[in-house]
Amino acid sequence: MKKIFLGLAAAVALGGAVALWQTQGAAQAAPNVAFTDLNGHTVTTQDLRGKVVLVKFWATSCTTCIAQMPDTIRHYQALKPRGFDTIGVAMEYDPPSYVKNYAESRQLPFPVVIDAQGTIAKAFGDIRLTPTAILIDKRGNIIKRYLGNYDEQAFMATVEKALAS
Repeated sequence: MKKIFLGLAAAVALGGAVALWQTQGAAQAAPNVAFTDLNGHTVTTQDLRGKVVLVKFWATSCTTCIAQMPDTIRHYQALKPRGFDTIGVAMEYDPPSYVKNYAESRQLPFPVVIDAQGTIAKAFGDIRLTPTAILIDKRGNIIKRYLGNYDEQAFMATVEKALAS
């Protein structure tokens, strides 16, 4: 197990693409959690049924997270009219003032949530490393989890397939 973790950590540190987990066979339902964004609006995973949703765990101190943000914004803006949504979940260790400043100064168009107690990260499998992205289908099932950088073409193909179903 230690070798696997070290290999995974090395791949992430080197900017390697890592698809951490993909459902095989029976679908795994996304946990039922509430996301309260910086504007005080709350939405649950149940409310998001009927949409393909990217839940992106990130931190302002994570260079890969910040490097991915322009693509995350672009995908959200291009696909939102077709039923795609994104929720940015800032990690519990990220200072709220940094998160708010980043979201406002970059005019992030999707909801940004501060996971102050780490309950959302725990519900999604005790996420500790960033960036971690979880793709959820229209039925509320987890399609795929990503850790670190990931292949944009493969990601978009997965999203397109989910939007079409």
